[in-house]
Amino acid sequence: MQKVDYIIVGDGYAALFFAHQLIMNEKSFVIYSEGKKSASQVSAGIINPVVLKKFTTFWKAQEQIDFLRKTLIEICEYTGENYLIDAPIHRIFHDENEQKLWLRKSDNIDLINFLDKSFIPLYNVKNEFNTGKVNQSARLNVEDFFYGMMNFLISNNHLISEYFDYNNLNTSENIYKDFSFEHIVFCEGMGVKFNPFFSKIPVNPNKGHHIRVKLSDPLDKNITIKKKHFLFPLNNDLYFYGGTYDRDQIHENIDESAIEQLKNGLSEFYQKEFDVKEVYFGFRPTVKDRRPILGRHSELNNLYVFNGLGARGILNGCYFSKTLFDFIENNIPLPEEISLSRF
Repeated sequence: MQKVDYIIVGDGYAALFFAHQLIMNEKSFVIYSEGKKSASQVSAGIINPVVLKKFTTFWKAQEQIDFLRKTLIEICEYTGENYLIDAPIHRIFHDENEQKLWLRKSDNIDLINFLDKSFIPLYNVKNEFNTGKVNQSARLNVEDFFYGMMNFLISNNHLISEYFDYNNLNTSENIYKDFSFEHIVFCEGMGVKFNPFFSKIPVNPNKGHHIRVKLSDPLDKNITIKKKHFLFPLNNDLYFYGGTYDRDQIHENIDESAIEQLKNGLSEFYQKEFDVKEVYFGFRPTVKDRRPILGRHSELNNLYVFNGLGARGILNGCYFSKTLFDFIENNIPLPEEISLSRF
């Protein structure tokens, strides 16, 4: 029987960023991954402190950006790779009213460090009202991040590539198969609905599609373009464009209407030919109040949940992994805004 401090169940942003906390604090752990591509693994990887529809920000945006950059430096030290792509977002303005709103909002104390006052024209795309640059925005190299982290976990005997079977969990003796443990953290995304301990938490699936396209005329590789959705280059001469939001069509198939929506959205500002080469979709775990859900089981004191990261999985997963770790190890209370106890 092998003794570990933690078992992590899941393999998305919540799981990997929590694993990072355990690595930094020299805790023993194993992480169970089924090997399926999670919503995190097909996400855009956008790191964005601004809600670009309304030109507003969100709770703890600056703290989350700062903590993510610090964390990615730490991860680079043990994986040997830098997964941060400093390619700022350029929001295409629809009209002069949006320009004026952007300028008004840029003087707001919460936005002054994010909304650049200079309007910047882009070439090869339609942007007659220019673009606004989001300072401190960037991207995570999603594919390399998951590849690098998983390889590190494998090489250090942390990763177990199999389904976590709840029927084999002995909560009275803190044993799961060949492991005795101190704590289990469930980071399962929408898979939590099959978890008998936390199936009631109020997370809802939000289906997102993105397409990978070949552009007939390549664009600047050092920026991320945003109009209805995000457009940016990948490693293989393809471009990512997406993603959609759908709370209704949650079946396990591609929605052709979503693909048409994406093709039409891209055509609005990229008015040259492009070919759709690949289509992906995933189910974001979202919460009505747009805050993550962290907490301890009401009766089993060493079972925890870390879920509901929504569309800001990178920022929420990174920042609140430390919050959860401090709650478990140091008895620092969870903020009410994210605590499971708020429901």
